Amino acid sequence: MAQFRKIGILSSGGDAPGMNAAIRAVTRRALSQGIEVVGILGGYAGLIGAADESDPEIVKQQYLRPLDSHSVSNIVTRGGTILYSSRCPEFATPEGMDKALKTCHDYEIDAVIAIGGDGTFRGATDLTNHGIPSIGIPGTIDNDITATEQTIGFDSALNTTLHMIDDLRDTAESHARCIVTEVMGNGCGYLALYSGIASGAITIAIPEIPFDEEYAIRKIHNARKAGKRGMIAICGEGLPTASGRPYGEEFKEKLIEATGIDTRFNKIGHIIRGGNPTLRDRLTATQMGVEAVNNLLQGRSNVVMCVNENRITAVDINFALALDKMYKNTLKDGDLEGFTSYQIAQMKARCEFRSSKFERFYNMSYDICM
Repeated sequence: MAQFRKIGILSSGGDAPGMNAAIRAVTRRALSQGIEVVGILGGYAGLIGAADESDPEIVKQQYLRPLDSHSVSNIVTRGGTILYSSRCPEFATPEGMDKALKTCHDYEIDAVIAIGGDGTFRGATDLTNHGIPSIGIPGTIDNDITATEQTIGFDSALNTTLHMIDDLRDTAESHARCIVTEVMGNGCGYLALYSGIASGAITIAIPEIPFDEEYAIRKIHNARKAGKRGMIAICGEGLPTASGRPYGEEFKEKLIEATGIDTRFNKIGHIIRGGNPTLRDRLTATQMGVEAVNNLLQGRSNVVMCVNENRITAVDINFALALDKMYKNTLKDGDLEGFTSYQIAQMKARCEFRSSKFERFYNMSYDICM
């Protein structure tokens, strides 16, 4: 079993409900094994900032906060992250990495557990490559990490989105309107697709699958002629437009021009990042946090904790990052170098599984969203 004196934990990138549950689980599991825990404030920027500060009290207040069992009490119910978060371009530079390593060495941080998305994982693998064992935990409301079926925060954001769409339906019904609603997702359609199906949206447009705009407009027009008053049309964030405007705004104008239906555009934005995490996110985050510490103790690093087939598994970060690029069609020359033919076949199979699942749900929405 690997020996650690102290491990650091950070959250990076966009916040997500359930991050605090993961912080709590990591802290208490590590403490149970006699390991000190320090919270790195503001993500990787905290590691960098601490290197430039000589006053220990300022470091404790602004960059590195010791965590004990009491300091993580009751945070499992809270959204956001008590460690704060940021995006830190400086960390990707040699100078930034040198400062981060200096902090780890000066404050005896033997390993790091990083909660976030793919940018966070790239930072974790960089630390590992420089001698600081690191493990990633996927925390993002978008559920856009291909290596895992579930990211921390997705279920909570989905439930918040669903609640807001249900409220929009009340006013749509009262005024006989169609409300075109854009849902966050950073180019990933999971939130839009799932909330659209669950809320009974009449049409759903997502970046992953071509949208038949003419069919959607006819469908809405026919529904109005059949007596349907309130309607919700869902579109995912990141759908391309020639003008650069949100796709939902353009679709609203086309719908008014083609049908004359009173139509409004609504954008469900950052509010879905906040709020208390759901039971599912709390449990998933807790399991991932405990398993992250367990993997460190077993001598593993440079892995990300994933949920696949209802089990928490450790996936190599480099594999996870390449898989993500393959699924999102952003692979560049050389990105698959170093992987075996079997690993590449695994990636392709995973991409096919995810795509086919997405397509099945989308096709289902055609039959039940009316």
